[in-house]
Amino acid sequence: MSPIVVLVGPPGSGKSTIAAVLSQRLGVRHRDTDVDIEAAAGKPISDIFVDEGEPHFRKLERAAITAALQDSGEVLSLGGGAILDPETRADLAGHTVVFLDVSLAEATKRVGLSVARPLLLGNVRTQLRNLMEARRPLYTEVAKLTILTDNKTPDEIADEIQEHLG
Repeated sequence: MSPIVVLVGPPGSGKSTIAAVLSQRLGVRHRDTDVDIEAAAGKPISDIFVDEGEPHFRKLERAAITAALQDSGEVLSLGGGAILDPETRADLAGHTVVFLDVSLAEATKRVGLSVARPLLLGNVRTQLRNLMEARRPLYTEVAKLTILTDNKTPDEIADEIQEHLG
């Protein structure tokens, strides 16, 4: 048993938006592991990073992903850094994973300069570029389908995913 589709990509790629559109179209639940982590920890991800650090967050993230991959019939979106964990990448091998790619310019516009994202502190554009460059090969590694989301509406992206799903 597994999710219908798993969405991965950098911050600003549209994972949450596309997951909501897809889940509504398919009449299934949308599950976001970042939401699961916040519920389990009882606080926002930014607070987890400040209070316990990134290693603790990644441990919580790994547990949330492991649990989410056991559920079936839903659209699952993972946090941008979820693919950093080799075990997570291995677990994704048997799933329909869609990499929502985005250009740096578009991601910066979508994320904004004042959003509280712990790994984008400081110069948002530079931090985002560094994250995207480091993670792009990992997103590509796990993906069965890659969609560039620039200049596309959520409905157009959902259409491409549904076409791929058959």
